[in-house]
Amino acid sequence: MTSDWDGVRLHIVTGKGGTGKTTVAAALAMSLATEGKRVLLAEVEGRQGISGVLDVPRLGEDEVQVATGSAGGQVMGLAVDPKAALLEYLQMFYKLGMAGGMLERFGVVDFATTVAPGLRDVLLIGKVYEAVRRRPGRRGVRQDQVYDAVVLDAPPTGRVGQFLAVNQAMSGLAKVGPVKNQADSINELLQSDQTAVHLVTLLEEMPVQETVDAVAELRSLSLPLGAVIINQERTPPADEHTRKLLAATDFDTTPLADDLGELGLRVGPTLVGGLVQTGRDLIDRLELEHQERETIAGLGLPTYHLPLLPDGLDAGGLLQLEAALTEQEARV
Repeated sequence: MTSDWDGVRLHIVTGKGGTGKTTVAAALAMSLATEGKRVLLAEVEGRQGISGVLDVPRLGEDEVQVATGSAGGQVMGLAVDPKAALLEYLQMFYKLGMAGGMLERFGVVDFATTVAPGLRDVLLIGKVYEAVRRRPGRRGVRQDQVYDAVVLDAPPTGRVGQFLAVNQAMSGLAKVGPVKNQADSINELLQSDQTAVHLVTLLEEMPVQETVDAVAELRSLSLPLGAVIINQERTPPADEHTRKLLAATDFDTTPLADDLGELGLRVGPTLVGGLVQTGRDLIDRLELEHQERETIAGLGLPTYHLPLLPDGLDAGGLLQLEAALTEQEARV
């Protein structure tokens, strides 16, 4: 059986704000954590979205277990901090040791990570890259720090292209040295088949349009696209026969009024007319969703579907989303 994700080690999840990309990233990490696999779920925006979705303490620079996959795998969580990433970078490439701590005390680290947003993004991606490239037996890497996959809860679609392309710009600016070497290595990973960028959307005009725009931008940057994940998809509450009846201009409301009367309701034109109009509004909504599905299909990417959780997101709901992703991937 083949899979959409054979060979993929870095899953980058983006989407318009409000589409539930952090929830989908968590569900994807849990889906990947099967058969004893270890997955790192990382965020880079400082929102503590993962801790909110999984109902765990605030994440920090230490990788801690935040969830368990249905088949016993582990999901570790990490909130990448640009300041800690810079100190680690300085130690790794320049062996500053105590001098790095002195830079922090004098405010140099805060200045570098706050005033230079491009450098901040380089450090954030660099930390994720380091987690992906770990291998058993690599010097300084413990066995329990090695991951089968890394899921990144990335910035939203409006900024994800700039975020992921920052190392391309850095590689062009730095001609030699460790900065150039690391930028080239990160670019190689991001543009390889080990990476997949997934886009989360709702069946609404603005999220779908942002998805279309993001796909075009990511393709222009030669970044490998994964799937479009349609979140909060609702099962139509009316069957095809009912929708055709409501759409007809000569719809006979008499049977509807009779049925309502048998239920003991006080039936009048206002009640019947309101119900018919609600049904017709539903038809319009379903037609809009159909058009958005057609737009998504035109992107030529694998499409995954996640249901709307009527009771909201809780532990059971997250497991339901995990199961839906796992089942759909298994059918590929």
